[in-house]
Amino acid sequence: MNQMISIAPASDYQRVQAAIAHISDHGPEADISGLSRAMGLTERQMVDLFRRWCGLTPKSFAQAVALDHAKRLLADSASVLDTTYEVGLSSSSRLHDLFVTHEAMPPGTWASKGAGLEMFWGVAPSPFGEAVVFATEYGVAGIGFVDEAGLDAAYADLANRWPNAGYTRNDKRIAPLAARIFDPTRWNPEDPVRVVLIGTDFEVRVWEQLLTIPMGRATTYGALANRLDKPTASRAVGSAVGRNPISFVVPCHRVVGSTGKLTGYHWGIARKRAILGWEAGQVA
Repeated sequence: MNQMISIAPASDYQRVQAAIAHISDHGPEADISGLSRAMGLTERQMVDLFRRWCGLTPKSFAQAVALDHAKRLLADSASVLDTTYEVGLSSSSRLHDLFVTHEAMPPGTWASKGAGLEMFWGVAPSPFGEAVVFATEYGVAGIGFVDEAGLDAAYADLANRWPNAGYTRNDKRIAPLAARIFDPTRWNPEDPVRVVLIGTDFEVRVWEQLLTIPMGRATTYGALANRLDKPTASRAVGSAVGRNPISFVVPCHRVVGSTGKLTGYHWGIARKRAILGWEAGQVA
């Protein structure tokens, strides 16, 4: 039997978060009945709760995080991305599933490691664990997740990218921004989430390419390299994808290996599976 969580979570959010983590670890082999009992729920209650939060049953979610799902995402993505370009939907104006607009900070901001840049940050719930969100007056600059290493490590992971910036924690200011990001009912083309890309010129170009991958689709590192007219730069593209500071919104989780294998993800392969499975519920 799969190892069960030992303590029943206290809230619906915590139950779903724990269930997503467990199913992402075990995939189709996850013991849904045992998981429900461990949380003090009947299997029917678990199904209803999971469907409310994720748009899928636990079984469908388990299937969505499996390898064959990633392969299916990849199978028809080339034509989707080609169409995106043919109709002129650039990363700044396309019909994004999160309704995102973006701008890139001047290269000097990255070169100076954020000198003169003021950021506020906070912690907020997400379907994939506690999220750490960084923002400037111009928009979201960073999203990470709290793992076993704790909040300090998650904060440092982002703050160390721009060590000369100023940082102020303000959970109340972050809360409505995080809600717009992680709650699909609040995705609104009239009120897009604005993101700020701070990196090298090459990194920003790669991240802009990530913004062209629609929800429910995937691409490969090689395909991204080709789109940048650098067909031999797959490894450099992979490094830039891995340094993406705005997880989930800039969808580096939609990049997979050439066979559909879910290769490395900064916040863990289990979370990558979880996000792809959750997105499957949104486009179902």
